[in-house]
Amino acid sequence: MTYPPSRLKQEAAFIAYHFHWPLGDILSLSHTERLGWVREINEINTRLKERVR
Repeated sequence: MTYPPSRLKQEAAFIAYHFHWPLGDILSLSHTERLGWVREINEINTRLKERVR
């Protein structure tokens, strides 16, 4: 089973949007590393939203 291209595109766009990393750098990450950064961004966003409340 291969990783769905649409999911890879979503993850790359999410990381690029938040960290402004070049696409080539994001795509060179392993799946595990990329998901780790996606989780980290989500945690940052969650903490920021909690501060606003």
